[in-house]
Amino acid sequence: MEVGGGWYLRGDVGASVYDRAKYSTSYDYAGYPEANRSYGNEVGGGGFAGVGVGYQFTPFLRGDVTGEYRYSTGLRGSEYYRGPDYDNGLGSYGINKSSGHFDSAVVLANAYFDLGTWYGITPFIGAGAGYAFNHVSGYGTNGQFTSPTYAYDYGNPQYGGCPCAPPTYNYTPTYTVDANGNATPVYNSQATTKSYKDKTTGSFAWALHAGLAYNVTDAFKVELAYRYLNLGHASTGASFSTCCGEAGAGVKIKDIEAHDVKIGVRYLLGGLVAAPLPPLVPDYQPAPGPLVRKY
Repeated sequence: MEVGGGWYLRGDVGASVYDRAKYSTSYDYAGYPEANRSYGNEVGGGGFAGVGVGYQFTPFLRGDVTGEYRYSTGLRGSEYYRGPDYDNGLGSYGINKSSGHFDSAVVLANAYFDLGTWYGITPFIGAGAGYAFNHVSGYGTNGQFTSPTYAYDYGNPQYGGCPCAPPTYNYTPTYTVDANGNATPVYNSQATTKSYKDKTTGSFAWALHAGLAYNVTDAFKVELAYRYLNLGHASTGASFSTCCGEAGAGVKIKDIEAHDVKIGVRYLLGGLVAAPLPPLVPDYQPAPGPLVRKY
């Protein structure tokens, strides 16, 4: 084996589409039942670029270590929630919208199995594992909560078991009455705005590969490949409300999954990869003929 003969360099660029991620602790009104909530959270698509170094161990097995930078069009989220029906059938409802920036640096150790070469084209499959540094910045939420306006019903005092005790009054929704005697409930809306500190979160990452490599020359290869990449999770820092100035919990974005299409190049640094193994059974050699002597 020639020392260093199997080493190669690689570079990749590509585009990504992300599955819908799961958000947690991102909204103010977390007490409402899950059945009364609906979500629309996503990580926007983006692109990536990376480089790496690898080694061709055998004609069928190779491995490399890669590093890449990924960016996306950002985090976008929305949540609609409806409160329980109470007080004459009136209820509360609201919506929260969130947005932020997401990017990541990923390091992976990968192994590939080349399935053979036909007309200069080599299909391959592979897998990788590593670490992702997921960064969330500029994250914030804007919410609006609408509910009935309440007031004490002083026209209907409530007396307890003791007639000498002072009366109490129910806290009921407020209505307006028009000239025709039609009552309309009075609602009020409250707007909230929160910003979150930027944060980088480390997370285990893993990948699955499948693609085709084309032999431009013996040393130069071009790849077209698909990759599933699981980036783990990301988090924001603590929240800060512009209304009351109170710090709160951050947002956790879980199950960040990307589907990548990428184009890559590999350049073999030269030399032999490995000497071929000796055959398991020696080539057949016919037995020598009888020795003939002439006197």
